[in-house]
Amino acid sequence: MRFAVETWAPDYGASVDAAALVGSDADVDLSVERDPAAWAPVGPPANVVPAPCVLFVDGVQRIDARIWVTGDSDTDEAKEGTRQGVCASWAAGAVRCDERARVVATEVRRGVLCPGAPVDPIVTRHGDYLPHPVPDGDGDPIAQALGRARGDLEGRVAVEAMGSPEGRAGLLVVDGPLGDRRHIPGAVGYVKTHHVSYLPAVLQAVATGLHVGDRTPLFAIGDRRFRYSWYLRLPGAASHPWWGIVRCEASGDLTRAEAVSLADRVTATLPRFASQPHNDPRAPQNLHPIAGLERELRRRLGHPVVLDRALRIAARSAATGSAA
Repeated sequence: MRFAVETWAPDYGASVDAAALVGSDADVDLSVERDPAAWAPVGPPANVVPAPCVLFVDGVQRIDARIWVTGDSDTDEAKEGTRQGVCASWAAGAVRCDERARVVATEVRRGVLCPGAPVDPIVTRHGDYLPHPVPDGDGDPIAQALGRARGDLEGRVAVEAMGSPEGRAGLLVVDGPLGDRRHIPGAVGYVKTHHVSYLPAVLQAVATGLHVGDRTPLFAIGDRRFRYSWYLRLPGAASHPWWGIVRCEASGDLTRAEAVSLADRVTATLPRFASQPHNDPRAPQNLHPIAGLERELRRRLGHPVVLDRALRIAARSAATGSAA
């Protein structure tokens, strides 16, 4: 029996889910750049040079405490009984990479997320947790609402960073799928974990057969609000076929020629930012600038023990009617 050990640390799950080897239900057009029968690895043309300046945008989130909410006896909230919610913090930021890496924008938000009737803000000595809506839905509505809040903040930070003199860059890379950030001009989604495959088995072999710095031909995902996508391989000693494979996305508002040009530039640019297993538990997909930005954003969220203590003090104060 032959086997390979995943370089990602087990605490971070796997870079490729088992479901990623199964086809997607999404509409996929494989003929955007080449006929599927002619698919083969694509290297950046000789006249394409890496972007001299790149702006990376990412976000982090954390649940600071799980809470139980009980309204006063004379309020509508009390009629719902005791409900469970969370106090959470999330942040987004941008790092500009030219001759050096500089964080050019950060924003932190805190909120109390609880299904049902609106709740009051929770005021603590280290920050206020403002009410945040949790729409009804399947699965885990709180987790979904928190993810949307973080994504919205990332989009806002990206727009503001790109509009500032210091933030203007030749290439804008947002961590994760484009989603609602597809309206940001020139934005590229960077997907480092694969939860589903958009290619049939015969073309998956093209993706897993990529050499370092090569990409697949472009394909389109979705119908009316489609986006362009492609896979590329980052540098490093591959231990299994999907090692170092990432997927990128670009807005469907681009023309085909614009999308191809952008894909070539991204493919020529990103490999130099790849991390190594000895310094990152999610190497090589967790790019150095993104890893550094995540560390800075987590620092800005504040120490979890301090915030937990502040929330407990605020809860006792609310119970006794005294000031926190």
